[in-house]
Amino acid sequence: MHICSPIPVVAQGLHALYPDHEVLTDEDIFADFHVSVKPKRRLLKTVCVFEMDGFQPFTPLAYGEAYAFLEWGMNWCVTSYCHTWITVHSAVLERGGRVVILPAPPGSGKSTLCAALMLNGWRLLSDEMALLDPVSGLVTPSPRPVSLKNESIEVIRGLAPDASFGPVARDTMKGTVAHMRISPQSLALAGESARPAWVVFPQFKRAAALSVQERPKANALVELASNSFNHHVHGRAGFQALATLVDECGCYDLQYGHLDEAIAWFAALAASPT
Repeated sequence: MHICSPIPVVAQGLHALYPDHEVLTDEDIFADFHVSVKPKRRLLKTVCVFEMDGFQPFTPLAYGEAYAFLEWGMNWCVTSYCHTWITVHSAVLERGGRVVILPAPPGSGKSTLCAALMLNGWRLLSDEMALLDPVSGLVTPSPRPVSLKNESIEVIRGLAPDASFGPVARDTMKGTVAHMRISPQSLALAGESARPAWVVFPQFKRAAALSVQERPKANALVELASNSFNHHVHGRAGFQALATLVDECGCYDLQYGHLDEAIAWFAALAASPT
């Protein structure tokens, strides 16, 4: 990403959340995407716009949402144009060389669970998307800050008081949004792909006891395909890659109401021989 923005909160977010990422300052170095978040005057207030190669794919947002807009825009770039992989809307983590894919719609507790697992020894590959290589079947890491919303922000702050957070965007369409810096382990291993072992569909339900059920493979495939951004671009090969993924993974529905119980279940899953 080649990033340009005159908005101070964007610079603050990048410094807070990407201090250990490689920064390339030579203008001649190739970048897949040239993106910017710019201010725009509208009537009596200033808003911000996201651009990719001069194209503005989204409606302008409030000026205070500029940093969150950058993160959302970068996600859009990958899911819209990086068709080398099959992309699936999910959190992705790895432990012991095995990957768990967590596909789920907004409000399911996916990102909260993802952040908690990262804080408990799992390597983050992505909070937003699984990048599945349709040939090798491996998942390519794309570790960037974890997006947390509303109550989840304070929940994770409580688990990790020393965790680094970026700017807080309030009153967005998703409520209050803040991004958390990824673990050093996740960044250090960003070049190492890994093989999926489990597909877990999480659902947070306040105060509910932990409940886990195996999901039928056919049902898991349908749900996984519905969470994919681009498997249709790959045609038959894309469908077959998802079918192979499901066939080779344990598939579960997980309902949880307490993070500590969910974390313990995932620890037992990682410790299992298969």
